[in-house]
Amino acid sequence: MRTLCAGTLIGEFFVIGFAGLVAMQTSDLSTGTVWAVSGTAMALSVLLCGALTRPGGVQLGWLLQIGLVLSGFIVPMMFILGVVFGGLWWASVHFGRKIDEAKARFAAEAADAA
Repeated sequence: MRTLCAGTLIGEFFVIGFAGLVAMQTSDLSTGTVWAVSGTAMALSVLLCGALTRPGGVQLGWLLQIGLVLSGFIVPMMFILGVVFGGLWWASVHFGRKIDEAKARFAAEAADAA
Protein backbone atom coordinates (compact mmCIF):
# COMPACT_ATOMS: atom_id res chain seq x y z
CA MET A 1 0.00 0.00 0.00
CA ARG A 2 2.80 2.36 0.88
CA THR A 3 4.24 2.44 -2.63
CA LEU A 4 0.93 3.18 -4.35
CA CYS A 5 -0.07 5.83 -1.83
CA ALA A 6 3.36 7.48 -1.90
CA GLY A 7 3.17 7.70 -5.69
CA THR A 8 -0.18 9.44 -5.44
CA LEU A 9 1.14 11.86 -2.82
CA ILE A 10 4.17 12.78 -4.91
CA GLY A 11 1.88 13.48 -7.87
CA GLU A 12 -0.17 15.72 -5.61
CA PHE A 13 2.98 17.55 -4.55
CA PHE A 14 3.46 18.76 -8.13
CA VAL A 15 -0.22 19.49 -8.70
CA ILE A 16 -0.38 21.58 -5.53
CA GLY A 17 2.72 23.52 -6.62
CA PHE A 18 1.26 24.25 -10.04
CA ALA A 19 -2.07 25.21 -8.48
CA GLY A 20 -0.18 27.64 -6.26
CA LEU A 21 1.31 29.28 -9.34
CA VAL A 22 -2.14 29.59 -10.90
CA ALA A 23 -3.66 30.94 -7.67
CA MET A 24 -0.92 33.52 -7.42
CA GLN A 25 -1.89 34.90 -10.83
CA THR A 26 -5.67 34.55 -10.78
CA SER A 27 -6.81 35.15 -7.20
CA ASP A 28 -6.90 38.20 -4.97
CA LEU A 29 -4.83 36.43 -2.33
CA SER A 30 -1.37 37.72 -1.55
CA THR A 31 1.64 35.78 -2.75
CA GLY A 32 2.63 35.06 0.85
CA THR A 33 -0.78 33.60 1.66
CA VAL A 34 -0.83 31.44 -1.47
CA TRP A 35 2.61 30.01 -0.76
CA ALA A 36 1.98 29.58 2.96
CA VAL A 37 -1.02 27.38 2.16
CA SER A 38 0.47 25.69 -0.91
CA GLY A 39 3.83 25.16 0.75
CA THR A 40 2.23 23.63 3.82
CA ALA A 41 0.14 21.28 1.67
CA MET A 42 3.18 20.36 -0.42
CA ALA A 43 5.24 19.63 2.70
CA LEU A 44 2.38 17.59 4.14
CA SER A 45 2.15 15.50 0.98
CA VAL A 46 5.86 14.65 1.18
CA LEU A 47 5.81 14.01 4.94
CA LEU A 48 2.81 11.74 4.56
CA CYS A 49 4.87 9.47 2.31
CA GLY A 50 6.88 8.51 5.39
CA ALA A 51 3.92 8.39 7.74
CA LEU A 52 1.69 6.06 5.75
CA THR A 53 2.49 3.00 7.84
CA ARG A 54 1.88 4.82 11.13
CA PRO A 55 -1.49 5.09 12.81
CA GLY A 56 -3.51 7.90 11.27
CA GLY A 57 -1.32 8.23 8.16
CA VAL A 58 -4.04 7.17 5.74
CA GLN A 59 -6.59 9.38 7.50
CA LEU A 60 -4.30 12.39 7.14
CA GLY A 61 -4.08 11.51 3.47
CA TRP A 62 -7.87 11.70 3.26
CA LEU A 63 -7.74 15.16 4.88
CA LEU A 64 -5.26 16.23 2.22
CA GLN A 65 -7.65 14.95 -0.47
CA ILE A 66 -10.50 17.00 1.03
CA GLY A 67 -8.24 20.06 1.11
CA LEU A 68 -7.33 19.49 -2.51
CA VAL A 69 -10.99 19.46 -3.54
CA LEU A 70 -11.74 22.53 -1.41
CA SER A 71 -8.90 24.41 -3.09
CA GLY A 72 -11.23 24.51 -6.09
CA PHE A 73 -12.82 27.58 -4.53
CA ILE A 74 -9.57 29.42 -5.33
CA VAL A 75 -8.55 27.58 -8.52
CA PRO A 76 -11.70 26.06 -10.07
CA MET A 77 -9.81 23.36 -11.98
CA MET A 78 -8.80 21.92 -8.61
CA PHE A 79 -12.36 20.65 -8.12
CA ILE A 80 -11.73 18.23 -10.98
CA LEU A 81 -8.13 17.44 -10.06
CA GLY A 82 -9.11 17.01 -6.41
CA VAL A 83 -11.75 14.45 -7.33
CA VAL A 84 -9.30 12.66 -9.65
CA PHE A 85 -6.64 12.48 -6.95
CA GLY A 86 -9.27 11.47 -4.39
CA GLY A 87 -10.13 8.54 -6.65
CA LEU A 88 -6.45 7.70 -7.05
CA TRP A 89 -6.02 7.86 -3.29
CA TRP A 90 -8.97 5.51 -2.75
CA ALA A 91 -7.60 3.09 -5.35
CA SER A 92 -4.11 3.26 -3.82
CA VAL A 93 -5.43 2.46 -0.35
CA HIS A 94 -7.93 -0.18 -1.50
CA PHE A 95 -5.72 -2.09 -3.92
CA GLY A 96 -2.58 -1.51 -1.87
CA ARG A 97 -4.16 -3.30 1.08
CA LYS A 98 -5.17 -6.18 -1.19
CA ILE A 99 -1.61 -6.43 -2.49
CA ASP A 100 -0.24 -6.36 1.07
CA GLU A 101 -2.63 -9.16 2.09
CA ALA A 102 -1.62 -11.25 -0.93
CA LYS A 103 2.08 -10.74 -0.17
CA ALA A 104 1.55 -11.81 3.43
CA ARG A 105 -0.40 -14.87 2.31
CA PHE A 106 2.30 -15.88 -0.19
CA ALA A 107 5.03 -15.36 2.42
CA ALA A 108 3.14 -17.55 4.89
CA GLU A 109 2.67 -20.26 2.26
CA ALA A 110 6.37 -20.10 1.38
CA ALA A 111 7.32 -20.35 5.05
CA ASP A 112 5.02 -23.36 5.50
CA ALA A 113 6.51 -25.07 2.45
CA ALA A 114 10.06 -24.61 3.69
